[in-house]
Amino acid sequence: MATLLEQLRGMTTVVSDSGDINSIKVFKPTDSTTNPSLIAAAAEMPAYAPIVDGVLMKAREEAGSSASDKDVAALAFKELAVAFGCKILEIIPGRVSTEVDARISYDTEQSVATAREIIAQYQRAGVSRDRVLIKLASTWEGIKAAEILEKDGIHCNMTLLFGMHQAVASAEAQVTLISPFVGRILDWYKKDTGKDYTGAGDPGVQSVTTIYNYYKKFGYKTVVMGASFRNIGEIIELAGCDLLTIAPKLLAELDSKQDALPRKLDPAKAASMDIEKIPMDKATFDKMHAEDRMAHDKLKEGIEGFTKALEDLEKLLAKRLSEISEKQTVGDR
Repeated sequence: MATLLEQLRGMTTVVSDSGDINSIKVFKPTDSTTNPSLIAAAAEMPAYAPIVDGVLMKAREEAGSSASDKDVAALAFKELAVAFGCKILEIIPGRVSTEVDARISYDTEQSVATAREIIAQYQRAGVSRDRVLIKLASTWEGIKAAEILEKDGIHCNMTLLFGMHQAVASAEAQVTLISPFVGRILDWYKKDTGKDYTGAGDPGVQSVTTIYNYYKKFGYKTVVMGASFRNIGEIIELAGCDLLTIAPKLLAELDSKQDALPRKLDPAKAASMDIEKIPMDKATFDKMHAEDRMAHDKLKEGIEGFTKALEDLEKLLAKRLSEISEKQTVGDR
């Protein structure tokens, strides 16, 4: 019998949730997605020191000799995600998702400008824009930025998505893809209620199932990529979802098990469901967001978490740059 991972690939596009190039080589996903936390973790691995050092030296050259290590690190972190993305695209046949700075999640104009800068970096490296998804936080401002970018042919991936209002607004904006965070939704409900949830009763699984059925019922082109899994039980319950982005540890577990994997999400079944359409504008979005404690809490927490990861990465890069400079100084003596 085929493994769970092999069966899953027959109905769902499997995406690697990792910045670790070696693990991507092992599991051969179609697409790959990264975020600041994953890039920071990869940047600390000795195997990727040449990539990090190369980006730092290039940033030092661009910033000029008078720039501080901190300023050079701030420039370098923007280019590091693209450098990792280019390496990942050498391995996978599909697309890589690269994230816009979480600190500008509530600034539409700056998000659009940063996204265009990321795409320009990829294009200078010889990567066409159709192989890149720009990741934006699912704030109203982030969704509006995605709407502008999609009209320019820049495809977007809405991340930190927890509520139906975010999903509906993203679909109405005609974004390419959304990434509802299954595991983080589960985390919130476990903490809030003190209960444990498994299988189809998992609130994260229920959220993605509801969004998927809504999209298929009303014929939206936006696709759903379940993300942030805590266990393979969640993945099994979402078999048939358009895409699932899965961490290497869970990919390995799926690949080690042989069992029947029935399809749980099906566009044909969704099309016949009795689902009410939700009109969406900013007032409705804000109202629904305020009323959804889980989505409100997790979006705020997610932006703060990605912001901290970016700040930690900048510190790591500044430290690394200082070490390189010291070695060069010693070598010049």
